[in-house]
Amino acid sequence: MDESKHQPALQKQDTPGALASFPYDRMTVERFREAFPRARWSDERRSWFVPGKTAARRVDRWLAREAELLAAHADSKGRDAYAFDPISSPYLEIADDLRIRTRYSKTVLRELHEIPWASWDDELRAWRVPFRSYEELRRRWPTIEDAARLSEPEERKRRREAERDSEAQRTTRLRYAERRRHRYPLPAEDLPPMGRAVATEQYGVVVFTDVPGELVEPSVVTAFYPHAMRADVDYVWGTWRSATLTELIRTWPARREAGPMEHSRGWWQPTLTELRVARRNARTIERRRRNRDLSPTS
Repeated sequence: MDESKHQPALQKQDTPGALASFPYDRMTVERFREAFPRARWSDERRSWFVPGKTAARRVDRWLAREAELLAAHADSKGRDAYAFDPISSPYLEIADDLRIRTRYSKTVLRELHEIPWASWDDELRAWRVPFRSYEELRRRWPTIEDAARLSEPEERKRRREAERDSEAQRTTRLRYAERRRHRYPLPAEDLPPMGRAVATEQYGVVVFTDVPGELVEPSVVTAFYPHAMRADVDYVWGTWRSATLTELIRTWPARREAGPMEHSRGWWQPTLTELRVARRNARTIERRRRNRDLSPTS
């Protein structure tokens, strides 16, 4: 539970004084009346009015102390919850607060970002979670611990070895080898414009440079290019290259998304959304190439 929602809130008005509002609690009201004996309740504003030119500053200090008191109380409850139902894990250390150390994992980061008051400590190289957030940490811990375990070097190595000879890995290697050929099946009677950026089913936005006229083998189409399986169409190989950032910027986007006919032939004029993705990728590639060329070791 995010207890910041229950912390007192301060409001100010034009007359000398300040308005303070907070969820009703008998002990909190008693502490408030003791600190501000001249305060009066306003039904209209549903707030306490504290008179005086320095009221705002004094109420600010009181609110800060109350927030600390609430945090200390919540931390005490969290410690009790930990004592009753502790987490035992090599990734968790108990000190003045709760400290989590794991290998890098996007899942762990996502879960910790959702925990109130959790923060990264550069000096400790650990995530710190106050005891007031223990219940939320406890709820998310199975996911955190599983992700941390999967990020261990031994586990990652085991998964790589298991996948090395798997069918999925073999398919991935074959697809990569096919991509490196820079060829693409095109309908012989409906070729794309040469030298202009067009979108494709498999390779995103590319530029076709040549159509040698070589017919496409059916076995290759079945394995890698399902769009080119129409029996009534002759397909030929087209040679392609990645579009440059300049070419992508100059490409005029299509007004509508490609329909079934464009997808069945395998190429179409890219939309603005498709161009934005391609431009972002091209910019990243060109920056890496430029940095590599400027590197002293290159």
